[in-house]
Formats: sequence, structure tokens, C-alpha cells
Amino acid sequence: MANKLISEIPLPKSIANVFSARNISTAKDALTLTEFELMELLDVGLTEVRSALSQISEIVAPPYQTALSLMEQRLQNEHLGGHFPTGLKGLDAALCGGIPFGVLTELVGPAGIGKTQFCLKLSLLASLPRNYGGLDGRVIYIDVESKFSSRRLLEIGLRSFPEIFQMKEMAQEMAGRILVLRPTSLAEFTQSLEQIKVSLLQKQVKMLVIDSMAALVSGEHEQGARRQQTLSWHISFIKSLAEFSRIPVVVTNQVRSRNHDDASRYSFQVQSRDGAIGTTMQYDSHLVAALGIQWAHAVTTRLVLEAKSGERFIKVAKSPISPPLAFPFHITSSGISLLSDDGKEVMGPEINAIHCQGHNEIINFGMEGLH
Repeated sequence: MANKLISEIPLPKSIANVFSARNISTAKDALTLTEFELMELLDVGLTEVRSALSQISEIVAPPYQTALSLMEQRLQNEHLGGHFPTGLKGLDAALCGGIPFGVLTELVGPAGIGKTQFCLKLSLLASLPRNYGGLDGRVIYIDVESKFSSRRLLEIGLRSFPEIFQMKEMAQEMAGRILVLRPTSLAEFTQSLEQIKVSLLQKQVKMLVIDSMAALVSGEHEQGARRQQTLSWHISFIKSLAEFSRIPVVVTNQVRSRNHDDASRYSFQVQSRDGAIGTTMQYDSHLVAALGIQWAHAVTTRLVLEAKSGERFIKVAKSPISPPLAFPFHITSSGISLLSDDGKEVMGPEINAIHCQGHNEIINFGMEGLH
């Protein structure tokens, strides 16, 4: 709207002719000058200048919208921006329908907590016919760590949807809709991204899964600023894929040991019982998400999978539409299942803490350049 021609704005003819004579042809040209600059340039009075600027601004400025009108627009355009149900009732309710389309959703947690199990279940669901709650399309699954298991995928399908997967032809068709890529390096992954963009259109792809981005980056030898620059390009490209294709994009992330500098880098630092700012040793959890703050800003929804007090939890740590909630879950032959659909609200530093009680491995992938 800023490039709207002055000649298309219903100004008084006398002032419109003056704008034209002084080569002020667009609304942007007029609005980037001060009132006094326009008075001098146009050789007119302050009243006339203010009247003209008011008319121009009224035409080109976007109108105000109420919360009600925005909600109505969202309902009308749900097919463009909607949500994909995960099958976990409480989590879907918290996320207003499930995994959002057109943005990045991150699953972060320690090794063995269930991130890949979650990805397998989501991939399976996306491949199902719409009458079973699926997206009736293909899935591109980027399996960086070679954890994708066709046998486990079919087991989840058979236990969750026996009426489909007990028929051999249907089971093969559903499994055939999941396209698995296994890049061995970040360079190989980069080369495949453009082809992925083409595939999103040509092959009716309805979901993209990257398991995991951190594993790709951790294998590179670049450090510090150069590594961040490389990651920045990939973040932008993956985000553009989500926006361009309007599909759910799910990316898993690993955890790393908390660095001493994290207390000053992140806003969720905590205080010790005596009121002092906690140091690394005073945090309840010594793990944080890998890939750093730049990546954290890129994801729209962050789901933390953790183990605490003998239970596993899925925690909505970041979402524009959900409060921070934690849901207990377990992993069965049918995949991830919630133990309760009633999420427990998480407060304070617990929102961003990542616990791995019951996990012996403390994971530090040598990613100091990514914090």
C-alpha cells in the first residue's frame, strides 16, 4: 500500500497537481518527508500539508481488526493454517487441535526418551486416509541417525489401526507413503533440500520430519560463528519450506550440558533459595536444548520430552496458543500414549528445564559453538 500512486488517492486537485509537479508520485514518497519538508518543497501551508498527509495515511494504512474478526478469519481459513491431531487427546486440546501447519514444531529431549517414537506415530498418522484422521498423503522423513524402523512403524500401525494394517495391501500402501532420506553429512542434507521443495509439490507430501537436526550439525568440524552462519541458512530454508508448503514440519533436537554462560544468555535463569542468581551448579536441571537461542527463536512450538521422578512427561515449553503444561506419558506397542489428558501447569524455571532422571547418559555433543 505504501507504493500506491498519489494520483489514485482522492486528494483535492490543486494539491494533487503540486505533488505531481514535484515528482512525489507515491504515498511512500510523501510519508517519508516531514511536514516542514513538504511545506518547503510544495510551497503550501501547514494546514494543507496536514490535510493531505491525513488523507494519504487513511488510504494506505492497514485497518484495525478486532480479536473477534481475526478469530472469524482463522475459522474461515482453517484449511490453510489448521492443526494436525497427534492422537494424544490432552496435548491436542492444549495446542488447539494438534501440530500446527506452516511452522516448525520441535521435539527436544535426552536420548531414548521417545522422540523418534513420536515421529514414527506422527508419520503414520499423516499417511492415513482422512476418514481415519490422517492427511492422506506422503511424508518425507529425514532419518539422520538411522533410527527409523519400518518394523516398529508397522507394529504401531497394527496396534493402533488393526482394521487397516491387518490387510497386507493396505499396510504396504501406508508404509510406501513414507519416504525416508538418510543424509550422512550436512553438505549432503543441504543438497537434498531443493529436491525436497520440489517433492513437496510433486508427490503430495503432507508432512516433513527431520530426526534430528542437531545430529547433522554436531558432525561438522566448523565452530563458533561459522557454524552459526551455516545453521542460520538451514533455519531460514526449513522455515520457508513450512510456510511455502503449509504442512506440519516436525524437527527433533538433542540436549547438551548447560554452560556457565547460559545463565546470562537465557531469560529463564532462576534464583537460589537465598535469592541470589543461580550458577550452573544451582540449577535443578543441567541440560538445555542444543542448537542454541537462534534455533529456539525459529521454532513456533517446542515440546520437551523428559523423565522425572520415575515418569516420562511431554511438556509444552513454548507455544503461542497454549499455557505451559506437562502430560505424563508412556510408550507401548501402539506408540506414545498419555497417562492423563489433564495437563499439569508448569511454573517458573521448570518451563525450560529438561530432566533426565533415570537416564544414565549425560549428552554433550561438543556443540559449544551453538549455545
